[in-house]
Amino acid sequence: MTEERVGIAAPATAGTAGTGGTGGTGGIGGIGDVLPEELRAVRPESPLRRNVREFMRRKLAVFAMVIVLLLCAMAVLAPVLSFQNPYSLAELDIMDGKLPPGSQNWDGSITYWLGTDDQGRDLWSAILYGTRTSLAVGVISAFLALAVGAAFGLISAYAGGKVDSIIMRVVDIQLSFPAILIALILLAILGQGVGKIIIALVITQWAYYARTVRGTALVERRKDYVDAARCLALPSSRIIARHIFPNCLPPLIVVVTMRIAYAVMLESTLSFLGIGLPITEPSLGLLISNGFEYLMSGAYWISFFPGMVLFLLIANINIVGDELRDLLNPRLRT
Repeated sequence: MTEERVGIAAPATAGTAGTGGTGGTGGIGGIGDVLPEELRAVRPESPLRRNVREFMRRKLAVFAMVIVLLLCAMAVLAPVLSFQNPYSLAELDIMDGKLPPGSQNWDGSITYWLGTDDQGRDLWSAILYGTRTSLAVGVISAFLALAVGAAFGLISAYAGGKVDSIIMRVVDIQLSFPAILIALILLAILGQGVGKIIIALVITQWAYYARTVRGTALVERRKDYVDAARCLALPSSRIIARHIFPNCLPPLIVVVTMRIAYAVMLESTLSFLGIGLPITEPSLGLLISNGFEYLMSGAYWISFFPGMVLFLLIANINIVGDELRDLLNPRLRT
């Protein structure tokens, strides 16, 4: 039996040596020459590139993102794309008030493709400037609320104990009231203006971020890498900023996307009610409010076109947020 095993094994050894070209050393050298290239070919894809690739496969998400980016570009380029500055009194003519879509001014130099409002403002130009203001207010307030809420959420989760209880009770109390009610009270105290409405929106939204960050940070705090960082005597600020917070970003990206849409909607609602932005500032909500009283008299375009732009903006931002939620949450992936 021993001789048979040796006899069978010997040809295999010779064949392996022959395959290498110059014996066993040559065979190992040949594999070593190919190995780096194979490793490069199968190198794992980064999470960012994988998520971008998965996002680009979702047709609805890409379509919504294109609409949002198009509206953002139009808002940024409002001075270039508009026919007039709709909030410069020197460029307005009251005789052009409530002209239907496609009308021209008295000398034929301007065609009002979307018509004009009761003050003679070109609605196309007013919508561009209004979208810019509404987007700016929504984005700035959302990110400021993110900074405040994330800070309180991280401190609450990492400190625990009485600090966690106090912060979370404040969050619970604020979330028990409707956001629009809090904003109404704050604007009644602060008054109108872009800066004041941003402050009101930050105060009404920071609690959502605090609760989201706290929930994620509590899970991360119990993991081994945080214990290892503590064993290395790293300062708490570094552990929170460099280790815990980056792992809280996926749910925060989804929340901030949703809250931008909500901030735009809340700002438009407050401006529609007449307590948000003053009448001298462009806003989609204010444009809708200006034409609301003329809906029954046939001048539908004054409220209809700003309302459609507001609907497209909020709906597509929410669609992007929903797709990001499905993409970044492994439990929801199909």
